[in-house]
Amino acid sequence: MFSCFVSLWLNLIKSLSFVDGCGIFCLGDKKIIGKAIVCSVFNASEHAFKEILTSLPKPGCGEFGKFYSLPALNDPRIDRLPYSIRILLESAIRNCDNFQVTKEDVEKIIDWENTSPKLVEIPFKPARVLLQDFTGVPAVVDLACMRDAMKNLGSDPQKINPLVPVDLVIDHSVQVDVARSENAVQLNMELEFQRNKERFAFLKWGSSAFHNMLVVPPGSGIVHQVNLEYLGRVVFNTDGILYPDSVVGTDSHTTMIDGLGVAGWGVGGIEAEAAMLGQPMSMVLPGVVGFKLTGKLCDGVTATDLVLTVTQMLRKHGVVGKFVEFYGEGMGKLSLADRATIANMSPEYGATMGFFPVDHVTLQYLKLTGRSDETVSMIEAYLRANKMFVDYNEPQQDKAYSSYLQLDLAEVEPCISGPKRPHDRVTLKNMKADWHACLDNQAGFKGFAVPKQEKEKVAKFSFHGQPAELKHGSVVIAAITSCTNTSNPSVMLGAGLVAKKACDLGLEVKPWIKTSLAPGSGVVTKYLLQSGLQKYLNQQGFQIVGYGCTTCIGNSGDLDESVANAITENDIIASAVLSGNRNFEGRVHPLTRANYLASPPLVVAYALAGTVDIDFDKEPIGTGKDGKSVYFRDIWPSNEEIAEVVQSSVLPDMFKGTYEAITKGNPMWNQLSVPTSTLYSWDPNSTYIHEPPYFKDMTMEPPGPFGVKDAYCLLNFGDSITTDHISPAGNINKDSPAAKYLLERGVDRKDFNSYGSRRGNDEVMARGTFANIRLVNKLLNGEVGPKTVHIPTGEKLDVFDAAMRYKSAGYNTIVLAGAEYGSGSSRDWAAKGPKLLGVKAVIAKSFERIHRSNLVGMGIIPLCFKAGEDADTLGLTGKERYTIDLPNKVSEIRPGQDITVTTDTGKAFTCTVRFDTEVELAYFDHGGILQYVLRVLSTTFEVHCSKETLPKRWLFNFKGLHALVAIVFLWDDNTSPSNSCPNLNVIVIVIGL
Repeated sequence: MFSCFVSLWLNLIKSLSFVDGCGIFCLGDKKIIGKAIVCSVFNASEHAFKEILTSLPKPGCGEFGKFYSLPALNDPRIDRLPYSIRILLESAIRNCDNFQVTKEDVEKIIDWENTSPKLVEIPFKPARVLLQDFTGVPAVVDLACMRDAMKNLGSDPQKINPLVPVDLVIDHSVQVDVARSENAVQLNMELEFQRNKERFAFLKWGSSAFHNMLVVPPGSGIVHQVNLEYLGRVVFNTDGILYPDSVVGTDSHTTMIDGLGVAGWGVGGIEAEAAMLGQPMSMVLPGVVGFKLTGKLCDGVTATDLVLTVTQMLRKHGVVGKFVEFYGEGMGKLSLADRATIANMSPEYGATMGFFPVDHVTLQYLKLTGRSDETVSMIEAYLRANKMFVDYNEPQQDKAYSSYLQLDLAEVEPCISGPKRPHDRVTLKNMKADWHACLDNQAGFKGFAVPKQEKEKVAKFSFHGQPAELKHGSVVIAAITSCTNTSNPSVMLGAGLVAKKACDLGLEVKPWIKTSLAPGSGVVTKYLLQSGLQKYLNQQGFQIVGYGCTTCIGNSGDLDESVANAITENDIIASAVLSGNRNFEGRVHPLTRANYLASPPLVVAYALAGTVDIDFDKEPIGTGKDGKSVYFRDIWPSNEEIAEVVQSSVLPDMFKGTYEAITKGNPMWNQLSVPTSTLYSWDPNSTYIHEPPYFKDMTMEPPGPFGVKDAYCLLNFGDSITTDHISPAGNINKDSPAAKYLLERGVDRKDFNSYGSRRGNDEVMARGTFANIRLVNKLLNGEVGPKTVHIPTGEKLDVFDAAMRYKSAGYNTIVLAGAEYGSGSSRDWAAKGPKLLGVKAVIAKSFERIHRSNLVGMGIIPLCFKAGEDADTLGLTGKERYTIDLPNKVSEIRPGQDITVTTDTGKAFTCTVRFDTEVELAYFDHGGILQYVLRVLSTTFEVHCSKETLPKRWLFNFKGLHALVAIVFLWDDNTSPSNSCPNLNVIVIVIGL
């Protein structure tokens, strides 16, 4: 019997399909002399579609490179494919190895018109991965932990390295501690580094410890705007092979890059980690909604008004799990920044992507943002040659779409969205009436249930010696924030023009309103200064506070104590107006119960008005310096005024200068000292970076699937529970379990930082799970807050404490939920947290796409009630005990299978198991996606079998691992592989997964 070192495989990789010969092979310091037969050796030089590999000539002479040509397939079905599907097709062809990606997968995509309605599964390998620091820190923590686990399994830790480019932009940590100050940027950055020095040092370590990883330092901009202006390649040229850029990111608004014609969407952190390590993403081949745009926007209407209108239309149409592809003559009237605004809010309208194919507008933007002429020439030549470019000067062939929508841009009206959801659009002309309806309505997404006698309440207080007052609807936060809008020069310069007109007329924002401006890149600062408009924004309190997400993700900082007291002591429904993409209750600030999304110019207008309780058509915003009333129309700029200032102020050199220096960092970043080791030295006393327990006691043997027996219900929810509810990113409440944990470890309250900043510490994040102060749990009979009932004792406890009590007693737990469970930002901690709390299953009416995937990735069972049913219709109170009957062999479970759930009260109901693909079932079998990847990458292995049973290409099942393998079996000179020697020692070397 012999074993064989992996180098044997490397030596033989160029061999033919079947080889018989003699040789000397090395195993450590020993030589093994004998004969070998190598079966099913993968020929690295072969490619299933090598015949369509085509040269792309340069104008003049030479070539840009080679590419897999879709026209060379000579298949008329390709001409009808949506452009977004063509990107999936090219990826499948280029990566086709007949295992991870097969010819059958390619055929499924070519036949999209017939296969997409059947919800078929395809693999997809993105060109790169995008991270921000809130989700990036736990991803790098997991990679570091996987290296340790790989070492513990006896394999090489260096196998854990990104195989595709990974870009991480640190943008989620800056908070608006200081506002209305010329020194706000510097002061906020100093506080950012004080709070996050350990996290930043960890990321800086990761940038050198892992190959293929770029970390963009703090203070550079917002991840999606940096991606749009700098990181987006549109077309890759790797080792002479050209192919479309595509990206998955650990932030749901990764979709912003779709506006540049780059296919991108958000995934869970654990999915992204698997993609980094070379694993294909398993996805259902999506339907594509064709959205035709005609006409042009009317004067005074912004891209923000357009995106809020589109969001409402698409939510009503139903696009969850689908691509949306925009087309039509109206496209030529939209700037690329306008398109990016629409693409950015894909998560809000529920689509996987909102895609804008590359056209002349895209090429103009690439030149504006500093991409070289040669690069732009290569991009255009490749996309034209591969039928991925739209030229509206040529006749357009009809594309086949799954369904169709149409919008005349001229019909879009000025609007905002709120007070609690981004798709609850309200036109400006109806805003006052809608606000009063919200005050009257029953508590809910469009209601606050304010008693009639309380509606006109006035809270008078002193603001630093100045008399002040608040009413229901008073604006206390006005923030120009978020990549959704700060990437768009038209609305940013429009805000500056509103500020200028207001200053000229003598209007001024009240000093107790917390105003802020957080650009998505340094380019914004340059063009605001170039235009001369920044000084007017400063006069209205909109000084730049930092370069990051700030208020949009809840990093709005504290309100002045006098304002906070006036709100809480008088139960005022205070408002925030922000140019962001999310306005869920409790997200922006704990004290702003009404939160409205608006364009940057409207943010300035509402700040000047001081309230959302206003009819801009009929009521004055304020009184000018001449004593006359000033109306909205007096300060609102025309489209022509905005276009003029954009033309003169937004220049290519601004982009070049900003991004040439982007990775050089700043003095605070450059002074961070980090170790050079490739394995991370975990500090057990750290409250920021902690080794997670996911791989503790892990073996090569997969644990297998599990059912749930006699589980208690930890929480019982209604509809629209967001990831902000499950795993909040904002402030750590002083009375929460996380706060107690930090205080016990000597962390002062002022140094708590946010949940988002502590995502590298599983102990904090487990305690922060379901810690949102606005959580509505039916077990509490209407009481709002992060509590639940411990069913066996009836005690009301913090969710974490109740979960730990169940866990220590050996009880499983589940969560009941309504529709759209897990909507909002893509947060892997919204799945990791429940996993650490002991939650085994979530039973909901429906799931948000990314969150369902995250639950699967963490080994939690997602179940859907049957249509027309939910916990209420089935008479479930959440006080029952639940048994979920699943087979104990993964081979007996099918994607989308119906199973029975029973309770100890005698009820039984049918649910659909939301494992949507065979690959997801494999993840569940292994206890999660990361465990699956670790077992696959860990080592070669040895089996005994009969040579007669070995085909030349063998799909090998080893303890739940599915792998394409090379079979190498050895014998000495005295034996031969004959029927008289049926059992041979076989070396199985993994080629692919």
